[in-house]
Amino acid sequence: MRTEDRAMSKVPMTGKGFVRLEQELRRLKTVERQEVISALAEAREMGDISENAEYNAAKERQAFVEGRVRELEDTLSRADVIDVSKLSGNAVKFGATVTLADEDTDAESTYQIVGADEADVGAGLLSITSPLARALIGKSVGDNVDVATPSGLKSYEIVEVFFA
Repeated sequence: MRTEDRAMSKVPMTGKGFVRLEQELRRLKTVERQEVISALAEAREMGDISENAEYNAAKERQAFVEGRVRELEDTLSRADVIDVSKLSGNAVKFGATVTLADEDTDAESTYQIVGADEADVGAGLLSITSPLARALIGKSVGDNVDVATPSGLKSYEIVEVFFA
């Protein structure tokens, strides 16, 4: 995506995802920055900073923190917060919570379709940009979806769709 396009594009996310990113930004600005400043000061006190591993590590941490702050500020400024509690329907769309049955094992799993910046598969938060979410969009209970995975084609049946 071109820089101009990215600067203008909205980032869909749930209210919970927005709050989580705001909290991370606040923590980075208030806690992490102060810790980096302290680490840099301590490293400087040790003498020659040209060969000081602690100083170099603190500078790397500072670069990471500042980069993440810029990234979060950009994302939050472009956030399109979608109130999932006001959504309804039978078809899968952004914000839907979907229960799937693996057609090979009958094992069920439940995911909420969320923005890319709030995705955490282990917590059941599936990015709207993931292959599985893209395959689910527009489908309803009883529909089957096939998704290409690194281990081959996987088939799922949609067992339930709800918005909470």
